[in-house]
Amino acid sequence: MKILVVGTGAREHALVRALSLDPAVTALHAAPGNPGIGALATLHAVDQLDGAAVTALATSLDADLVVVGPEAPLVAGVADAVREVGIPVFGPSAAGARLEGSKSFAKEVMAAAGVPTAEPRVATTIEEAAAGLDAFGSPYVVKDDGLAAGKGVVVTHDRAEALAHAQACLAKPGGRVVIEDYLDGPEISLFVLSDGIDVVPLVPAQDFKRARDGDEGPNTGGMGAYSPLPWAPADLVDEVVERVARPTIAEMARRGTPFSGVLYVGLALTSSGLKVVEFNARFGDPETQVVLARLETPLAAVLLASATGTLGTLPPLHWRDDAAVTVVIASGGYPGSVRSGDPITGTEDADALPGVHVLHAGTALQPDTDAEHLVSAGGRVLSVVGVGPDLAAARAAAYAGVHQIDLPLSHYRSDIAAAVADLPLV
Repeated sequence: MKILVVGTGAREHALVRALSLDPAVTALHAAPGNPGIGALATLHAVDQLDGAAVTALATSLDADLVVVGPEAPLVAGVADAVREVGIPVFGPSAAGARLEGSKSFAKEVMAAAGVPTAEPRVATTIEEAAAGLDAFGSPYVVKDDGLAAGKGVVVTHDRAEALAHAQACLAKPGGRVVIEDYLDGPEISLFVLSDGIDVVPLVPAQDFKRARDGDEGPNTGGMGAYSPLPWAPADLVDEVVERVARPTIAEMARRGTPFSGVLYVGLALTSSGLKVVEFNARFGDPETQVVLARLETPLAAVLLASATGTLGTLPPLHWRDDAAVTVVIASGGYPGSVRSGDPITGTEDADALPGVHVLHAGTALQPDTDAEHLVSAGGRVLSVVGVGPDLAAARAAAYAGVHQIDLPLSHYRSDIAAAVADLPLV
């Protein structure tokens, strides 16, 4: 099977790594990819947002499957363009990707499908936003309606800060914000694959959104993750499938816009039960890094089944008993103004450690007189994944890998999975 993966991040590196381990995969390509992906796949300098260019590339490669990783190409309709020439695509249409591209649309679908979620108020003016804040009270939750690379949400007790974020969102062309009730309790990420009719859940993970230890600092795209969740209810996955995933997929089909790909369900286990925080229309980063590290079933046939409407024929997925922890190394200044061009060393030493693999995100190769050197080229630079028989071992492996890597002025959280490392896996 010849596969083209679209994207540049650690999520795409995780997908490419998993596909490279699948004996059914005979050729791997990525557009545009990154230096880490380039060690496993042939890279192509194609704009991931250009549907015509991605389609032309997939056609020239005679690809059997195109996997679209990030949200922006999905919202831009890249999957639609590839599908039009008859090539199977893992990822939703632009109409399906509205579940992520518009939070107000996602709330509308949830309401129609009877999915439990926080009560929303959609605001298009600062006066409406202020009224929403006052209606719900502190802590205030303000979400940019559109795509914001995981950084469009502010949760704060400071009304002025909440109002300022709303104002910034509304200042964008067509700007809208969603003000909603605060959901208490721990958050969980669950990916559910769909082919438009059937659904297949993966295993849950938890990510760490805040920039600094102790869940302090601004929201980021994610600073780390772990799986499994020893504290989660035993029936969690079944409940999400029946109360959230199936009704949502059915509602999208009823609207004439069937959703195929992965529905990322962000959940809160609140004092009043399970509720959806948000939907995404693609694999989450950094949760994908730990979920795929635990997947034993070869990945290619699973993604192809989603793309071709045959998920219902798949045998049950098999999972390793091992735990996985990933720690993100970020550039200085992230999630604000970030540094680029700083030298990165030690990734090969980290990769050589037992149970450790390093996934690239914001990296680039900088030519030198004698050779190319790896440098930083984005906010989240690397994901270091540790795998072990329990969370404590996986965590130790991940941080052992982190400590091998040097990137000037970089930062990472030192508390990923720390609170659960000693809990027994079930």
